[in-house]
Amino acid sequence: MNVLEMMKKQDDMPEVYKTMSVEAMEARVREIKEKLGDRLFIPGHHYQKDEVIQFADATGDSLQLAQVAAKNKQAEYIVFCGVHFMAETADILTSDEQKVILPDMRAGCSMADMAELAQVERAWPMLQELFGDTILPLTYVNSTAAIKAFVGRNGGATVTSSNADKMVAWAFTQKERIFFLPDQHLGRNTAYKLGVALEKMAVWDPLTDTLQYEGDINEVKVILWKGHCSVHENFTVKHIEHIRQTKPDMNIIVHPECSWEVVQQSDYAGSTKYIIETIRNAPAGSKWAIGTEMNLVNRLIQQHPDKEIISLNPYMCPCLTMNRIDLPHFLWALESLEQGKIINQITVPASIAADAVKALERMLARA
Repeated sequence: MNVLEMMKKQDDMPEVYKTMSVEAMEARVREIKEKLGDRLFIPGHHYQKDEVIQFADATGDSLQLAQVAAKNKQAEYIVFCGVHFMAETADILTSDEQKVILPDMRAGCSMADMAELAQVERAWPMLQELFGDTILPLTYVNSTAAIKAFVGRNGGATVTSSNADKMVAWAFTQKERIFFLPDQHLGRNTAYKLGVALEKMAVWDPLTDTLQYEGDINEVKVILWKGHCSVHENFTVKHIEHIRQTKPDMNIIVHPECSWEVVQQSDYAGSTKYIIETIRNAPAGSKWAIGTEMNLVNRLIQQHPDKEIISLNPYMCPCLTMNRIDLPHFLWALESLEQGKIINQITVPASIAADAVKALERMLARA
């Protein structure tokens, strides 16, 4: 189910949840958590709203949360506060007896949905015709289970923003070229950091089924899928220039899903975990402009009052689809469980899960 389908899906949450007070909802969540005890596990992604993240049993990035959920063998229900592809990964890595639930099925990821399986399966033989059997596919974990399965079937692996360096380096020991899905910016920034020149990177446009590249294609080392994060693409060089002019003593730190130009002009770039740890370890009084999702930036501002922290883009909004998981939907999912009903269960077909696990395990064995 892609983002558009999810947005069209009827949100049949009962009206009562739309009229309850925040206090009443929070009290009910605490009551249900205590009642279900170890039968319930709630992972919460860093980008979630405070109203939901306050109840998380574990916080982290998408893969980290899926791994933590997989280690929690006693939980019958995993209510994943994140987006669709994250819940899919949790379902892949947990046992068949455990049920993964997404409180709002409209919580998708526009980047993940920029690479559909039909598009990738159409592109693959075209690329092999151009380059022969010289390409290894890699996919960011921010991708659908179907894309992970495609990569797993074809000898490739998943990557995270934390281990992309290691995984891209490994991929080049396997094949002459890599095919990086679905975020072109993470692929470009990682390959460049490892010494691949921009002139040796091409972009595959799935809408036109064409390779965007000028020059001798024999020189191509990296084929980037034309996808991006709608949040991180909203940080621009102009934002950096403004900070340099108005706050020249401020550090700029960004996520590698930002464009190459933005990453190059920033002081630091790294994963969500890297950003959190860098701010935590920074000295009191230091100043930071952060280029990542707004819920996380606001949380870092609250957690570190001894530092001056702002968003690199002052007009940035939180991730739309991440914000679909709100307190009413969260409570609806929990009360349904209390009543013996399972809503919005995420189930990855066994055939897809088997190949997706191959891609995940190749990464976990190396990074």
